[in-house]
Amino acid sequence: HEHPLCRISNGDGLECDACDGSYRDGFFCDECKFTVHRKCAFHPFHLGHDLKLLTTGIPGNTDPKCHICGKNTKRLLFHCSECNLSLDIDCMVDAMSSQANLKMSWHHHPMLLVNFNDCFKCDFCGFTSAGNGYFCPLCRLVVHESCVYVFDSPEITHDCHAKHSLKLLTQGAPDYTDLKCHLCGVNTGNLLYHCDICKFNLDPDCAIRRPPPVYLSNLKIHEHTLVLIPRLVSFVCDACGEKGDRAPYVCFQCNFMIHGYCADLPRVIHINRHDHRVSYTYPLGPGEWKCGVCWEGIDWSCGAYSCPNCPHYAVHSRCATRPDVWEGEELDGVPEEVEDIEPFKTNDDNKITHFAHEEHNLSFEKDGIALEESVFCDACARPIGSNTFYSCSDCSFILHETCANLPKKKRHFLSAKPLTLTYGGESLRTNECYACFQRFGGGFKYRDKYGEVVDLLCISITEPFVHGSHPHPLFYINVEHDEELTKTCQGCGIRTEEMVLGCTKCRFFLDFRCATLPLTVRLDRYDDHPLTLCYGEKASGEKASGKYWCDICEREKDPETWFYACKDCGVTLHVFCVVGDFKCARSGDVFDNEHKLLSNSGSSRPTCRNCHCHCPGPFTLRKTGEKEESF
Repeated sequence: HEHPLCRISNGDGLECDACDGSYRDGFFCDECKFTVHRKCAFHPFHLGHDLKLLTTGIPGNTDPKCHICGKNTKRLLFHCSECNLSLDIDCMVDAMSSQANLKMSWHHHPMLLVNFNDCFKCDFCGFTSAGNGYFCPLCRLVVHESCVYVFDSPEITHDCHAKHSLKLLTQGAPDYTDLKCHLCGVNTGNLLYHCDICKFNLDPDCAIRRPPPVYLSNLKIHEHTLVLIPRLVSFVCDACGEKGDRAPYVCFQCNFMIHGYCADLPRVIHINRHDHRVSYTYPLGPGEWKCGVCWEGIDWSCGAYSCPNCPHYAVHSRCATRPDVWEGEELDGVPEEVEDIEPFKTNDDNKITHFAHEEHNLSFEKDGIALEESVFCDACARPIGSNTFYSCSDCSFILHETCANLPKKKRHFLSAKPLTLTYGGESLRTNECYACFQRFGGGFKYRDKYGEVVDLLCISITEPFVHGSHPHPLFYINVEHDEELTKTCQGCGIRTEEMVLGCTKCRFFLDFRCATLPLTVRLDRYDDHPLTLCYGEKASGEKASGKYWCDICEREKDPETWFYACKDCGVTLHVFCVVGDFKCARSGDVFDNEHKLLSNSGSSRPTCRNCHCHCPGPFTLRKTGEKEESF
């Protein structure tokens, strides 16, 4: 209404100009004698302005009230900021229900055709998008306008249940039946097709959008045609060895029974846990088999993937085809190419030409010469020491023998596709390992096809991984494929949703940062003796008699997490205060265009410009310029 309205309560039979009904309270315009009852005053969509759903109340209003019923709306309400109009949820639904006038053959309540400005999730297809949709205010059913064509008929016949027709239900499966689809096992939600005689359910995907075939032939894993049994039946899948509870595909000739999703298993693949290709084999054959991915036992009477070159290597079918294990390429019939992964070529003079230093040849030194501690390997940034090495006589380039022999291509459990060895090119700011999330120097690194990098310490971890902090071997766990999404690292006590190393026998986990910590370090400015990594109270089983204090930052240390200590002097130090932020780095490495690393080995500790604390760790990050400042 264009004029101000006055509120009238307990009026005697007010006749509403909007709905012609008679009500006791509403609003009245004294200028043009317009009268409207309370519920008609507020259109459910408040034409002209948007009503927004607030979940934390109205800022600055501690006692918001609904303009229809007068009740306190508390934290959850619809609100128009321009008109300062508020509606609680019940009044909003009532108002919308009074406006619902669309009768649909596939739903028993009147519906509204609504333009959803924000994205909404369709109860039919499960996808989220913005635009028009059908909405039932009573049962909160929401369907894309484009999905309604599926409901042309509220009753269908289906090849998987030809005996009876299936009726469309829009308020969920009845209590007397399984709430999941009888074919795919997905929860049917509000929408399903149902046979009330057989208690049979189909979700919309299996009923209409992507109905499963009744017969399967020309499969990679079986030579005969398989038939779908659309029933709830318990079985053990012959393809993967896991249990199933519904709709198997069966070969009656061979007594062969599998999950529907196992029918598409590839025949020959390459996985990141093994250097050779593996092939699907049914049955695997007698033996004490363990999976090369999850390290659990394999039922040899079922199918699995095995290596034709390594007679004792096999992997569960489901483990081998996980997206973090298999790159997704079927290699059956694809010739196997021999790829050059050698990092260097040997010349006639017994010198080598390494891909990381092609401008000069490198000579091999095997006489056990102990070099000074200031001589670092250009690949891993660790001292050469007394290790054998390759060096350049024309410049200072030098490599450990083990680093020089690292292959140019490597398969590793950290990536489904092969990783490529690269050298240099990035600064410390951009060199962040996606396994341990630490920045590292510009030496050797392995890179995946997306440009993500892994440092040499993390790539050196193999399965099973043996660590002194735990009596059992550890294995790689991708948290995305684990039931529990977060793990707590026993080294630092930090919960993580990323990749970890875990024990299959007990709840012990290490993140990659703690798993690659050096067992001993030297920090001459604090102690003349080597510092040893200690695994805390949980590992030792001993309760600390007093408090631990870090001799670097002079703060208390948690005795349950790992720390470095000198067994001769009793000095205890935080792990971070010893190793710092960076790994595989050297003094002088460039962080970015304005900063570089400098050694923090002096007798006096520099002070951070930002927090004014003494800088811990082996390096300080300094800004180059007229005056060097530490961070």
